[in-house]
Amino acid sequence: MSGGLDRVAVALDTSDRAELAAWAERFGPRVGALKVGLEAFVRFGPAGVAEARRHARALFLDLKLHDIPNTVAGAVAAARDLGADLLTVHAGGGPAMIEAAARAAAGGPTILAVTLLTHLDERELDRLGLPGPPAERVLDWVRLARAAGAGGAVCSPRELPAVRGAAPPPFQLVTPGIRPAGSAADDQRRSASAAEALDAGADLLVIGRPLTRAADPEAALAALARELGGAS
Repeated sequence: MSGGLDRVAVALDTSDRAELAAWAERFGPRVGALKVGLEAFVRFGPAGVAEARRHARALFLDLKLHDIPNTVAGAVAAARDLGADLLTVHAGGGPAMIEAAARAAAGGPTILAVTLLTHLDERELDRLGLPGPPAERVLDWVRLARAAGAGGAVCSPRELPAVRGAAPPPFQLVTPGIRPAGSAADDQRRSASAAEALDAGADLLVIGRPLTRAADPEAALAALARELGGAS
């Protein structure tokens, strides 16, 4: 993908079918990808995916698969049949699970390994029995995922510089927690602006509420395009 809005994936996070359809039609032809996550997938299933696929330049299925290798391989094959271009698995599932996912993708979706969810910080990791700086764990899991055959990873903007240095292109870095200039942080703790993430090495920026819930979505999209146009 090239610069500007081609580097944006709009998150279709909704349990309202009419809303999903309207967002897909509005944003799909104008951004790099549409992302269908757990909320929409559990509510609408393959029909919701097909709705997004109809308008999307690329379909990002964000299911964060985390199970035994055989089960994950079967789910990946099903996602391939749905037309997914990008598909997430949890890096915490380990090398064997990631390898099984990559084999099952078989020329279909790019497997993206999710490292640490963007609402987690050092305090939360300590409570989970995973002490240490988030950046160190993210870097370790990215290296593990890359060696196991993943085509990319999902990490917060904070970890991008270190991860990009350890995992150069064509390994893809997908970054949630993006809050365009002037928007609220919501429940994201490790966030950054769109331009900051792009400058730090992100390939694809995941943006949801700042666009889909904006009072004026067209103005928000235009402002984002201007912000990304100013990234180095």
